[in-house]
Amino acid sequence: MKKINSIIYITGLLAMIAAMPACKSDFLEKPPLSSVVDANYYKTDEQVMAGTSLLYSQVWFDYNDKAMYNLGDFRGGTAFSAWNDRGNVMFNTTGDNGENGASWRAFYNVVGQSNLFLYNIERYGGPDVTPAVKKTAIAEARFMRALAYRFLVMNWGAVPIIENNFEHMYDTSIARNTVPSVWRFITREMRAAAEDLPLTPAQEGRVTKWSAEAMLARFYLTRAGVEGSGGSRNQTFLDSAKYFAERVINNSGRKLLTNYGDLFKFPYDNNAESLFELQWVFSGPDVWGTQNSMPEYLAYSPDISFGGWGGDKGATWWLIKQYDGIEEQANGTLKGRTLDQRLHATFMLPGFYYPEITKVSDKAKLIYPFTGTDQNFLAVKKYVIGSPIDLAGKASQQHYPHDTYMMRLSEVYLIYVEATIGNSESTTDTKAVEYFNKVHTRAGLPPYEVAGTNGSGPLTLDKVYSERFKEFAMEGMSWYDLVSLHYWNPNKAYAILNSQDRGLFFTQPDQMPSPTSWTFTKTSWFNERTINANDGNFLLPIPNVELAQAPNLQKAPVDYP
Repeated sequence: MKKINSIIYITGLLAMIAAMPACKSDFLEKPPLSSVVDANYYKTDEQVMAGTSLLYSQVWFDYNDKAMYNLGDFRGGTAFSAWNDRGNVMFNTTGDNGENGASWRAFYNVVGQSNLFLYNIERYGGPDVTPAVKKTAIAEARFMRALAYRFLVMNWGAVPIIENNFEHMYDTSIARNTVPSVWRFITREMRAAAEDLPLTPAQEGRVTKWSAEAMLARFYLTRAGVEGSGGSRNQTFLDSAKYFAERVINNSGRKLLTNYGDLFKFPYDNNAESLFELQWVFSGPDVWGTQNSMPEYLAYSPDISFGGWGGDKGATWWLIKQYDGIEEQANGTLKGRTLDQRLHATFMLPGFYYPEITKVSDKAKLIYPFTGTDQNFLAVKKYVIGSPIDLAGKASQQHYPHDTYMMRLSEVYLIYVEATIGNSESTTDTKAVEYFNKVHTRAGLPPYEVAGTNGSGPLTLDKVYSERFKEFAMEGMSWYDLVSLHYWNPNKAYAILNSQDRGLFFTQPDQMPSPTSWTFTKTSWFNERTINANDGNFLLPIPNVELAQAPNLQKAPVDYP
């Protein structure tokens, strides 16, 4: 693994000697470049906190740049790209695929830089660093490392666990570790982080005990499938997921924003619903790695951003079918409208109005145009926040200031619901239905009723999955939901994936402006509509360059201690 570890070590070291001149909060500020050296950097509380601040931004840059939506949404089927990133869209990603290699390196970069911080704080931490700050800083690094391994194990399966990069810097014989042992490691790490993180953030945007316990709820829900048997999930871990979810709901002080769309209207950073965000800043066009570059790849036109390279990206046909009120017709089209506010906040339909985004060309507020004759795109809205006109000049090409959600309270509510359903097909549990409706009604939909005249019967697992797909579309989540399902019910995961239409279609409003409904028609000449997910292609292949330099990666994995 020489390449992996040398990359991790070098980039980690460079990150620790990088200075960022402009920041949005104190904890992102860095001391002068000349003072940031291993032997001198960890002498005060302020220096230690400055060191861990990079774990909230720069170490995650490559994940946020493209891997987040490329894996989480393209692979999961909530969004697609017609001409680019086709390996993940069509489930034929190879070991030579550039985005596959970039994603692998992105997560190991987080691991490596977290390891580097832990190495340095233990060796160079001075006597003036208070025990409380040191404990919190170590917990932050363990939190980030555990989360990175969650992404690694869910994308590539068995992967090597590295806790000390110096010990393995030139080791080409390192082996992969089994999936259950990776999950044991990351759960243990996150539990340790939860023990040592403070109840309230030391500075805005930093993780807390509740951030870690929310992650534990997520981890245990997934691990229940990893260590299940006979098509059932491990009940102890389902109970643990439910336990931690309820603790966060009741004790964290977090609450859902009233309007879903406000979650993605700048500035929304570190709001009342957020449990963990990547912290991005606009530091000027000459500073790289601390800004949010992702909007450039998602925005459909330079008229609302700088590059606007997302013109071939948008919602899939399959996702549009998930929205209440949009119904399949006898002729195979979809037609209707939805009260679900999440659609407007996530994807642009012809005629949708966005007063928070100003077009560069004519300074008019954005009404998403109606174009095409047999195909168009429902462009991405989520994380697209406009150009400098809308951001007080604090943006430039691939340099935006807004954060990326990594955990929101709405997920914690839905984790509780799924853990309550557990190994059943459905639930009528009063609290689970209440928590489901917290998310469901916030989207502008009527409450889900189990019984009564308008009752829909018990709350099913399929309903929860559909809710998650709509709630978290374009937040890099759907793929990991399906991997979590695959651990204990692979046939159901394959059935969902293979039922997804990922092809071109044409969306026509009933009128422009101010449409009241839309008709969706599949593009007849486009053939690449579905995939064939199976045991052979479900997980990503380890990049070929890594296999060439570390042949042991091709051997059977071993348990991690």
